[in-house]
Amino acid sequence: MQKIETKPFPKAPKLRYLIGPSFILIGLGLGSGEVILWPYLASNYGMGIIWAAVLGITFQFFMNMEIERYALVKGESVFVGFNRLWKGLPYWFIITSFLGFGWPGMSAASAVLIGKVFGIEANTHYIAIALLVATGLLFTLGPSLYKVVESFQKWIILISVPFITVITIILAKAADWSALGQGLVGIGDGYAFVPEGIALAVFLSAFAYAGAGGNLNLAQSLYIKDKGYGMGKYAGKIKSIITGKSHAQVSAESQVQFEMNESNVANFKIWWRRINAEHALVFWLTGAFTMTMLAFLAFITSHKGAGVAEGINFILLEGDVISSSLAPIIGIMFLLIGGVMLLSTQIGVFEACSRIIVENIAIRRESCNKNYNMSKMFYITLWAFIAFGAIVMLLGFNEPRALIVLGAVINAFAMLAHLVLTYILNRRELKKVFQPVWYRKAIIWVEIAFFAVFSAIVFWDKVIR
Repeated sequence: MQKIETKPFPKAPKLRYLIGPSFILIGLGLGSGEVILWPYLASNYGMGIIWAAVLGITFQFFMNMEIERYALVKGESVFVGFNRLWKGLPYWFIITSFLGFGWPGMSAASAVLIGKVFGIEANTHYIAIALLVATGLLFTLGPSLYKVVESFQKWIILISVPFITVITIILAKAADWSALGQGLVGIGDGYAFVPEGIALAVFLSAFAYAGAGGNLNLAQSLYIKDKGYGMGKYAGKIKSIITGKSHAQVSAESQVQFEMNESNVANFKIWWRRINAEHALVFWLTGAFTMTMLAFLAFITSHKGAGVAEGINFILLEGDVISSSLAPIIGIMFLLIGGVMLLSTQIGVFEACSRIIVENIAIRRESCNKNYNMSKMFYITLWAFIAFGAIVMLLGFNEPRALIVLGAVINAFAMLAHLVLTYILNRRELKKVFQPVWYRKAIIWVEIAFFAVFSAIVFWDKVIR
């Protein structure tokens, strides 16, 4: 049994020092939603669907803040709280995290784009496997997991977003801007909101990946701990077993609490305002802007182009159009940046899912008073993801978009589950002063209803009918 210490709720630093966790979360969505699914839909159906991307990431903003709320107050991950709700939930998160994100769609797509740059168009799955191994080495040799991921995602976003924006502005014509403006309010070319004939599974996948998606949103509570936000200041960190502490023992559960007094409540409220601002600026604004620009660029360059409905051919067509319209080197840079963005997503996804799985294993072992080492468990899980991804591609399942859609449908169901669980958890575990106000509760209920209805429709369409 752990000894619980009482410590003051830490004072919040200025906003500029809080930038970080949201870069990781938006990076987790770059490859799936931003680079592939929404641009794919725009290239095939026009800009009339882009409203859903903005709505999707807005949903995820409020979803993520409820996850951050718990970690900020409790100094522990939401998974610890879920275990208190029901001892079987850790197994649910272990299984759905692996099934939802084990499919190496981002690596496969990254390999296709990088292979195109270097003139390799056959057997690109070998490139993808090499990228997976490189991912594992990056984390195994990194001294602190959080710092590795945060630094990598920051640089990817700071380089890619301005590059994509400049290209898009140069290529866009007045009619294109008009189509974008109409699309943001659901007006498409001959349809309103949802085009006739669109595959519901693909649309739900894109909506679920308008941001991170699936259980990845829950990883935000782990990053809160690692960054030291709120009561997470007193939580331990996972180190590399090679370059960090060789026997790092990081408890999954909180070991600290704070007294209910005016000072601590005031500190929480300051933290809450500032982390909302950080998440709105980095995750919501940057994410919505990036998704819109990438979809807009796909619309400008590949809408109604030959073969855009197949795989990720639309991205290759984008590169060809950019090369012919601007300069060959710009088209090559576009493909290379797209490939690196996809790789960065795969890196972040494997790291986050490994953390989620290990956290839940540790929670169950603590409940049974069994010893464990989170650092070692993390690396075993990470390399299990890499091995699974390599096996999937060696068996011939190499089509990137199909792999991403498969994982996204699973993750849409997972999002519905954790939305309900997080709502219940915050109502049960947090004192009223720390609970969400009425309009945030209403938004969460709208999200639950949306994912319930849409998931039921996809399940009927794909399984029952």
